[in-house]
Amino acid sequence: MSLFTPGRRWQPPFFPFKKEPFRKRVLRKIERWIKGPLFGCRMCGNCLLQETAFVCPMECPKGMRNGPCGGSTPERCYVDETRPCIWYKIYDRSFKMGREHMLLEVLPPLDWDKVGTETWGDVIRSMRKFGSGSFIKDRFSSNREKKSQSWEAVFQPVRQPSWWKGDSLYHPPAYEDPFSKLERELKSGKFVITAEVSPPLSTATGKLKRDIAMVKELVAAINFTDSASASPRMSSMACSKIAAELGADPVLQIAARDKTRSGLQSDIMGANVMGVHNVLCITGDNARIGPTPTSNTNILDMDAIQMLWILRRMRDEGIYLDGRKMKSPPELFLGAAASPFASEPRFQALREEKKINAGAQFFQTNLIYDPKGLELWLEELDKRNILDKVYILAGVTPIRSNRMAQYLHHNIPGVRVPQAILDRFEASREDDYEELGVEIALEIMEQIKGLQGLNGFHLMSVGWEAIVPRIISEAGLS
Repeated sequence: MSLFTPGRRWQPPFFPFKKEPFRKRVLRKIERWIKGPLFGCRMCGNCLLQETAFVCPMECPKGMRNGPCGGSTPERCYVDETRPCIWYKIYDRSFKMGREHMLLEVLPPLDWDKVGTETWGDVIRSMRKFGSGSFIKDRFSSNREKKSQSWEAVFQPVRQPSWWKGDSLYHPPAYEDPFSKLERELKSGKFVITAEVSPPLSTATGKLKRDIAMVKELVAAINFTDSASASPRMSSMACSKIAAELGADPVLQIAARDKTRSGLQSDIMGANVMGVHNVLCITGDNARIGPTPTSNTNILDMDAIQMLWILRRMRDEGIYLDGRKMKSPPELFLGAAASPFASEPRFQALREEKKINAGAQFFQTNLIYDPKGLELWLEELDKRNILDKVYILAGVTPIRSNRMAQYLHHNIPGVRVPQAILDRFEASREDDYEELGVEIALEIMEQIKGLQGLNGFHLMSVGWEAIVPRIISEAGLS
């Protein structure tokens, strides 16, 4: 275990992908020998220790560099249950130290040309550019503002390369007219319903088209998951294209787990050409919970917040990640997943604010079975003054069986089913499970519909699309 980290090093340090001059090799070894024992350093080439309360985020098995995933808990990491959630520890320590504001800065993905190399040389060069004498003099100054400014002048260019330019500010969309039906209805003030249609397990599209036709007139938009639970199905892109052709407004889901930054930018341009404008950026379930053989669990090329930042800049600034200009930028309504019950509400609220700053315009939450818990989360968002910056759709799923209720509660990261609901299923007959599930879903929708900050429902039927029209009708939403 490293000295200043609450976890253990999950993987050995990276090595450079190129031969370096002797002086750089020496500096790299010195940095590794010092930061390895102290912080469990993996030599990522872009050190974030100052922003993450001196807990290295590279110890996160999912490689998250901008905050916790939706499965964050105080107890353990769901990918490696022998370890604590590193990002929970980062948030906990940051709040205790009064440094939580530093967690809002949108941090870049790794530059793999620098991975395995040292960071100290970059700091030295930045210090020289600022003025080494002035920087050292400011360290002894009694003027805190001056000390802070000189510190940022040296370290900000190191952690924020010119191709990224991340910050901790809110960036409102640089357009006015809505790009999609979903965006238009949300902006009009309507209480909106979206639904999820499960992509097929094969190339057959008959049921998919029937399900789309069944719900498209009842909802503002239809979501298609991107290999949920790390299990392959027909791509969200293909399903979204079919939906657009059938006159529905699709929500394309993109899981960072299966995407590179170049692939993301290419796919988005292709999706726009096919009439897809709503995009939900998610990090995605780790391959650990998917079928075997397990794919690479080592690191993501980017996380959901980095995806939002890339796509927002493509849309609003008309640039690729590498800075090249675009003649025809994509037209996008950007969304993200929100997880009210992962970790603590105040931690999650900060995480959601960071997503909004990066570009999220709407949230679709994880499954809601605890109205009181949802209300606490919304109150924390309100404290951060962000409820007017995002549209929130609460996730609702009818539970079809006692087994499903137990599975959701114990196995799905970020989902909590209250004991009272579990007891109702235990006390019911098997033949009554589905009816009970619909009853509970309607009860929850009734309890949360009037909450401040809630703009609609997102119905996730998990393969039970036939129940969607009934739920919408009996909830009085048709």
